[in-house]
Amino acid sequence: MNDIQVEVPQETTEYAIKIQKGLLQNVGEELSAITSSRRVAVVTDKNVHQHYGETVDTQLKRAGFTVHFIILEPGEQTKTFSSMPAMYSELINAGITRSDVIVALGGGVVGDIAGFVAATFLRGIDFVQIPTSLLAQVDSSVGGKVGVDLPEGKNLAGAFYHPKLVIIDPDVLNTLSDHYFSDGMAEVIKYGCIKDASFFDKLTQLNSREKVMAEIENVIETCCKIKQDMVQQDEKDKGIRMLLNFGHTLGHAIEAYYNYESITHGHAVAIGMVTLTAIAEEKGLTEKGTAEKVRRCLSGHNLPAELDEPEAYDFILSYIKKDKKQLNNQLHVVIIETIGQAATYKTGIGFFDQLTTGGQIT
Repeated sequence: MNDIQVEVPQETTEYAIKIQKGLLQNVGEELSAITSSRRVAVVTDKNVHQHYGETVDTQLKRAGFTVHFIILEPGEQTKTFSSMPAMYSELINAGITRSDVIVALGGGVVGDIAGFVAATFLRGIDFVQIPTSLLAQVDSSVGGKVGVDLPEGKNLAGAFYHPKLVIIDPDVLNTLSDHYFSDGMAEVIKYGCIKDASFFDKLTQLNSREKVMAEIENVIETCCKIKQDMVQQDEKDKGIRMLLNFGHTLGHAIEAYYNYESITHGHAVAIGMVTLTAIAEEKGLTEKGTAEKVRRCLSGHNLPAELDEPEAYDFILSYIKKDKKQLNNQLHVVIIETIGQAATYKTGIGFFDQLTTGGQIT
């Protein structure tokens, strides 16, 4: 047998996460610092474009960029393969080359699909994240996870493809509805649950949108630093980074069952965090009273702790079998042993069997 070893030098991945109120006004200057190209494709959705498209367009053109907008329909239903061919065509027709830049201007849906398009168009071109939702600012814009949903579940097709820059302007959160602000707070609270008890306690006290916004830059920075640390240790999500999935195994299944319509991501994750913790308490894996602490913190931010239709779990649990967090045919469920201390627990789908009775664990 002829044996040939291929060794490819690993490229170092490094990018800045910039957090500052009013930073959107300097987007042209920020992009100029990371690229010599003067051609940009901005992927956004109709809602975000209405609020911030003109500002980004003006600032980029002022810096000498030629700008082409790709404007998507808002909502999780857009984040599918069927949306991508038209996006590729627009990039080709706009003359975007491998040396140019894609800018993702929007929430998690825009960031995920724009990043996946960037990873695959011409086998990969640079992209920049400008997250406009709280959820995207503290979570999905950082760490390089990009992708789309399949009918069988969320984020089942994608890649690890990091941005060249993340631009976070907390001022854009002022146009978020209360529902989507709360949606983002579920991810914020998650960070406290898994890694920082004092941060969790602080969030329990910051029990209104106004209180959170008064300290928003520090809140976002704390979340991004926790994620930075985990991603640097485990880029491909097979070790410590899996802790970031706390509440997501059940949350993603809930989203998929409801076709990504009636229950949004953060609300589904909130239900997942409390329900999972209550089950873990009953199994002796989590300190008693932890689920109640999580429930109380979520409640202060207008987030649910339980499913309105518990009988739906008989169908929801089938989606967990397709969860991408399965390794070696085992489900890696993230539990919190106590607030601020998380661990992965290898189990099977039977972990959730208590939910199939139609009654609530919480």
